[in-house]
Amino acid sequence: MRIVRSLNEIQKDPATIVSVGTFDGVHLAHQEIVREVVNRARMKEGRSVIVTFEPHPKEVVGSPNGPVRLLTTLDDRIALLEHLNVGILFIINFTYEFSRLTPRAFYENYVVKGIGASEVVVGYDHMFGRDRKAGIAELITMGKEFNFSVFAVHPYTVDGEIVSSTTVRKELSAGNIERANMFLGYQYSLQGSVVPGDRRGKSIGYPTANISPLSVKKLVPGRGVYLVAIDVGGRQLFGMMNIGVRPTVTAAGEETIEVHIFDLHGDIYGEHVTVSFLKRLRDEKQFASVRELVMQLARDKEESLKYVSELVRPQ
Repeated sequence: MRIVRSLNEIQKDPATIVSVGTFDGVHLAHQEIVREVVNRARMKEGRSVIVTFEPHPKEVVGSPNGPVRLLTTLDDRIALLEHLNVGILFIINFTYEFSRLTPRAFYENYVVKGIGASEVVVGYDHMFGRDRKAGIAELITMGKEFNFSVFAVHPYTVDGEIVSSTTVRKELSAGNIERANMFLGYQYSLQGSVVPGDRRGKSIGYPTANISPLSVKKLVPGRGVYLVAIDVGGRQLFGMMNIGVRPTVTAAGEETIEVHIFDLHGDIYGEHVTVSFLKRLRDEKQFASVRELVMQLARDKEESLKYVSELVRPQ
C-alpha cells in the first residue's frame, strides 16, 4: 500500500475506484466498503484509492457530544487498511479551512481533477462536505456531471444491529468488549508504556504493570476487569487487566490501567506494550477486605487460565 499526503504525490488516473471517509475503527462495515473498492478496481483493471482524514474531523469542527474518543490512531488505521490490500491511501490533513470546502469543490478538486475516478464507493449513510450537508443523492448528481458512477454499500449488520463507529464506541464505553470485538472483526487494543505504580498488587501476591496509553485520544474501555493478551517485546503473554480506581485498596484514587501478567519474569518498566482485550471478567467492585479481594483475584485467574487454555489448544 502506497501512502500519500498531498495531490502532488498522486498521478491522476480516471481508471480509479475511490472511497472517502474517516474510517475510524476500520470495523466490519468499513472493511466491507474497502473490499468493494479493492474488488471493483481489480475487476476493472484499475487502481484502488482510499481517502481518509487526520486528525478526525470532529476534533477540528467539534461535536455536540464532546471530544471524540478514537477507536484507532492513524498508525492503527494504516495497518488495518494495509491488510485489506488497498492500493493507495491518501491522508488529507483535516483543517478548519479544509472543512469549509463545499461538497462540490472537494469532489471536483480532489477526487475528479486530482485523483481521477470512474467510480466512488460509499456507505449507505455517507454524508460529506461542509457541515456534512451532502449525501448520496448529491453525490450521484455530481457523478453525472463529472462522469463517475456511485455505488452505495448496504448496511452491515451483526446480531441484528447495524455496525458503526458510534455503536462500537458505545459498547466499549460500557465495557462490552466481546460485543465490540464482534463489530470490529478483531480484538480491540491499546498501546502504552509501562510506568511505575505503587506496588500494592505485589504486596498481595498479584504484581501489576501500570499502563500509560500512548494516545490520550484513544478510547479506553469502561471500568472493569478484563482478560487480555499483551505483547511485550515480541512475546505474547496473557493477563488480567483492571481499569478503574481500585476501591478496595485506595480511597478516591485516580483511574488507573494495570495488568497482572501471567508467567512474566523480569522487569518491564519503560517497555512499550500492546494490550488486546479478549473477554470481560467482571465489574470493578469494592470488597469488604483485602482478603476477599485476593480470593476474587484467584477466581478471576482460574477463569482466565481456563479460557486461555481453550484459546491456544491445538486444533
